[in-house]
Amino acid sequence: MATSSATAGDINLEQALEEVAKDKGIDKQALVETIEAAILKAAQNTFGPMRELEARYNPESGQVDLFQYMTVVEEVKEPEREISLEDARRHGLDAELGEELGFQVFWRECDRAKAAQQDKEYGELLRLRQARTSFGRIAAQTAKQVLLQRVRDAERDIVYNEYKSRKGELIRGIVRRFERGNNIIVDIGRTEAILPAREQTPRESYRPGERIVAYVKEVDREARGPIVILSRSDPRLVDKLFEAEVPEIYEGIVRIVAVAREAGSRSKIAVTSRDADVDPVGACVGMKGSRVQAVVQELRGEKIDIVPYDRDPARYVIAAIQPAEVTKVIVDEAGGRMEIVVPDEKLSLAIGRKGQNVRLASQLTDWRLDVVSESKFRKMEEEAVEALERIDGVSDALAKAMYRQGFRSLDEVAEASPEELASIPGLGGLETAERVKQQAAATMERIREERILALGSEVGQPPDRERLLCARGVGARTVGMLEDVGYKTVVSVLKEDADRLAIRSGLPLKKAAAVKAAVAAFVAEEQELYRKARQQAAPQVVPEAPAAAEGLPAPVEAPAEPAGALDPGAPGGAASEADTGQGGA
Repeated sequence: MATSSATAGDINLEQALEEVAKDKGIDKQALVETIEAAILKAAQNTFGPMRELEARYNPESGQVDLFQYMTVVEEVKEPEREISLEDARRHGLDAELGEELGFQVFWRECDRAKAAQQDKEYGELLRLRQARTSFGRIAAQTAKQVLLQRVRDAERDIVYNEYKSRKGELIRGIVRRFERGNNIIVDIGRTEAILPAREQTPRESYRPGERIVAYVKEVDREARGPIVILSRSDPRLVDKLFEAEVPEIYEGIVRIVAVAREAGSRSKIAVTSRDADVDPVGACVGMKGSRVQAVVQELRGEKIDIVPYDRDPARYVIAAIQPAEVTKVIVDEAGGRMEIVVPDEKLSLAIGRKGQNVRLASQLTDWRLDVVSESKFRKMEEEAVEALERIDGVSDALAKAMYRQGFRSLDEVAEASPEELASIPGLGGLETAERVKQQAAATMERIREERILALGSEVGQPPDRERLLCARGVGARTVGMLEDVGYKTVVSVLKEDADRLAIRSGLPLKKAAAVKAAVAAFVAEEQELYRKARQQAAPQVVPEAPAAAEGLPAPVEAPAEPAGALDPGAPGGAASEADTGQGGA
């Protein structure tokens, strides 16, 4: 659109509108309405918002005509909208009450003579002569700005409508330039797209004019700048690259179930086939690795592991943790986690550099994975069995049977239902299971008291984990689940909402609320518990007195006296009985 700030009103707009409509693919009528609205807005700002104005495009002259309308009334209450019948007739206007009179506002430079004549005849009625002198420049500038903005908006609408259906697809383009913040502008044909710094792959660099393949992550109509947002780091880029290289995926015979990726370093994809005769892994690898190598080349050397998907979670995880060898998998369905046991010499391979292999396997399978060596697993097994043996009535064989059934800690036994415990071989019926459940809770409380006693005798702040374990009913398994998601201190547990604590840790809501309440109760009485523990641990000294003075018999040496003959009132006897009674509980 060619306009001049001073003489825009003299320029024929018809040709300009035709060219813009043709070049930009915008409806001409939409442009006409935009210009009319711009002129009308400028007129209202200049002449006053209370006036009844109308801007109307004249295709014959190629100009926008401006009109002011006034209603004939008996008594004028709104001078900018109304004219009295007497004034109308005095100015030679043939009008009746209620009639609406229209006056053209001559605002263009070429209509200067007509404007002067109108001011002479109707200047007192219209009151426009002072404002009109500057309106031409204001109207032209406003029309130009609004029209340019309308053209930009229309172009964005066209681009949005064209590319919105391409969201989630691959797109090829040419790197054009770099913007501040390391964003890359990519020419994708009809428009330019942006590859933000956050969506770029680490260690990749580009040069202007270089070809690039990216994933269309978003098409945002309201975005500032380019509305097509690309990504080179999104995991779905790997999915789409394989779809482009592997006909079986494109045809739906082979399906990519999941993708886990650390852009620029390594990816894992899980594949399955709906045709028993088609090997999904082989289809993705291709003859002599040609297909997977094409994807690797496009990703600039990023390593890719292709694993077969399996409905059995354990088999799926074993495949995902490759190339490490797995000797045993322990599944905790309730907690959504698995323990992976590998040979000692394969531990570093299973974990990967900086934990990458197990991290990607966890993302791929959607299971929390703990990788341990065989030696450490045996030690953990021994510790777990020893802990279970502390339950009264639980033998070594029964503890091992409980361990094989998935019970790893006292709190798991204490929180299990009698029906679950009764399914353990050799344990007995529901009555025995209920007794074992109660004894497990009693053992947890006894260990808690022992821990408080030990902490009370130490100097300094107790370790965070030990403080959590001092909360009533909070065992090693619960603390482990809390620590896994960042709740490593009593303060972090107390600050968190019970609902969020349950969601993040995987604990049932009722259990999460109970844990928070138990931790709060422990913190409230912590110092008092330590004080009592110190008093109990301190040696009790009884002053010696002559036997004759008290009329008591001479003391008998301890080795010569039977254990059952200890005086219940003596400190030693009271402690012994308390210990005996506590053990029986």
